[in-house]
Amino acid sequence: MQRQLFGELLHLFLLCLGSLLTLVLIGRGLQLRELFLGLDLGLADAVLLFVYLTPFFMLLVVPVACMLSVFLTFLRMSTDRELIALKAGGVSLYQMLAAPVLFCVLCTLLTLGISLYGLSWGMSNFRATVMDIANSRARVVVQPGVFNKDIPGLTLFARQVDPADSTLSQVIVEDRSHKDSTLTILAPTGAIATDEARGELLFRLQNGRLYKTEGQQVSVLGFGEYVVRIDLGQMFKGLDLGEIKPKELSWSQLRALPLDEAKASLGDKYLRKVAVELHKRWVFPAACLVLGLFAMPLACAFEGLHRQFGVVLALLMFLVYYSLLSFGLTTGEAGTIPPVVGLWTPNALFLATGLWGLRLAARERTPAVVSLFSHSRLALRRKRAPA
Repeated sequence: MQRQLFGELLHLFLLCLGSLLTLVLIGRGLQLRELFLGLDLGLADAVLLFVYLTPFFMLLVVPVACMLSVFLTFLRMSTDRELIALKAGGVSLYQMLAAPVLFCVLCTLLTLGISLYGLSWGMSNFRATVMDIANSRARVVVQPGVFNKDIPGLTLFARQVDPADSTLSQVIVEDRSHKDSTLTILAPTGAIATDEARGELLFRLQNGRLYKTEGQQVSVLGFGEYVVRIDLGQMFKGLDLGEIKPKELSWSQLRALPLDEAKASLGDKYLRKVAVELHKRWVFPAACLVLGLFAMPLACAFEGLHRQFGVVLALLMFLVYYSLLSFGLTTGEAGTIPPVVGLWTPNALFLATGLWGLRLAARERTPAVVSLFSHSRLALRRKRAPA
């Protein structure tokens, strides 16, 4: 029995995980379509970027898939009267817990590995790959002897371009990104580079002059080095690189940030985000076990519910959980509620509800709200039945 239960749980988990992950990645791909088209990515590069994004989405998708697999397994067993047959044979609901608990623990360990190691690996490689492709693409876009206007708010001219080392010679740059002024920059040499930490494309110009035009006034300034910074998020909608965020850091980096020597260089808002991220890395893995235990008595209570309605019900319950968790994230980053309270309260509530529901289900009792739902469904069927 335990082997059959575990096999069905695993089958449904893989099905739910694949379906949800595909939908999420397709949605994210539509958001990043300008990035893919703007960088002229090939199929291999696009697939590689999706692989790097997968750990970030699996952190949220795995708990949902775990909950759905447990819920749908026990919903089918209750609908097919298998639970009644097992109980008649002397098998209580508590004796069926071994396979679901083991399955939820394995999902917890999988999510914990993604949270502590896979997330930072994926996000750092995604950032590095995008910056490398943007740098290579910039070398191709900047054609020698041509006024290039592909970059928003910027016109770039270089008489000679060396694609091998990204160096430019006899460079003219017109920067129209400032609201009340226009910068015209002339430099004998320059180079194309990237700032991975800030998610920016850089044009480094040496030993030139800067002409700043404000209305009718023109000012001239000489410089040894001038850097034109271009935020890739402004070039491609849906891409939000910017400075490295706490969610992109590894577990060891997160733990090292709140130390006294780091507080001087980081703002309070950033440190609050770090504190929230530290708890979040453990909250999502724990959610697999909590939601799995919550889904088991929920499926037993709604015996006879069609599978498609069961999926909707389970997703609604997860939406309630995620809404509470989002509230905890927001209040934790704002400093209103301590992260340990805001983020762990949803897990505590759903765990307590799940254990209480499991105790009722083992006694073949249901909460009043479920009984009301069942009576309403029965009355609706009688009303629709022919006279």
